Amino acid sequence: MKMADILNGDPIIMENITSGIANAGGFEYTWRYMTTNYTRFQIATYGSALLHLMSYILIASPSIIFRYIPFMDRFKIQQKPLSGANEMKCFQLLLLNQLIIHVPFYLGAHFYCELANLPFSYETMPPWYVTLAQCFGCLVIEDTWHYFSHRLLHHKSIYKYVHKVHHTWQAPHGMVAECVHPIETILLGVGNMWGVLFFGTHFILLWAWMFVRLLEVIDVHSGYNVPLNPLHLFPFYGGAKFHDFHHMNLKGNYAPTFIWWDKIFGTDIQYKEYYRLKKEQEEAKKQK
Repeated sequence: MKMADILNGDPIIMENITSGIANAGGFEYTWRYMTTNYTRFQIATYGSALLHLMSYILIASPSIIFRYIPFMDRFKIQQKPLSGANEMKCFQLLLLNQLIIHVPFYLGAHFYCELANLPFSYETMPPWYVTLAQCFGCLVIEDTWHYFSHRLLHHKSIYKYVHKVHHTWQAPHGMVAECVHPIETILLGVGNMWGVLFFGTHFILLWAWMFVRLLEVIDVHSGYNVPLNPLHLFPFYGGAKFHDFHHMNLKGNYAPTFIWWDKIFGTDIQYKEYYRLKKEQEEAKKQK
């Protein structure tokens, strides 16, 4: 039920809520308006779907726009042209995953919210820095799950049936981030939920974590190694250069966010050797 329906019988309480919404600013106003006028089901399902779609388009847009700015070519990691057929395949796969995987996922998110009795109200929302710390914890957990699951998907007995779909794009761009086989969407999507299950104390974490995860996964698939990227301020963050090598080489650099698992297990050796040789070649050219 809507909060407005629950409190409809008390005009004084409703007047105070309406006054509070009117006097609140920015984010608080929006959140109070949403939780007052929409049900928990609508927020957890339709709201999550809308946030995911808008965030995906917003975050992926720069890597698409960069193609038409000659200045940005110097930051492009692989100078391979994109075909219209590949882009259409990416769009079709994104649409398929949205309908088959994401819709049930949002229904599951609502079920989880009700089962865990997660609060939605603005008053119970934790401070922003707590939510940010929880998102970082979710990144660490997801990165661990993703590393080992990703290596499993590269096993020769199953690679061609599932993960090969994602490697259709050897020179990735932002939209490729979720262009994966539906089975891979489910397997890696499980890793996105462990942190929420562990840290979740308020619904805001689901949305904050969704945005942070999209920001990270689209960035590493952008195909551009932009120097002023604020994500590079995070210690041990791999970034587009690190993950782009995985698409080019098909081996190594399995972790999506941080570099420590690849360092521990030595799966970044080919990556370091490749750039060591490339640096030596560039220095040799300068000396000529």
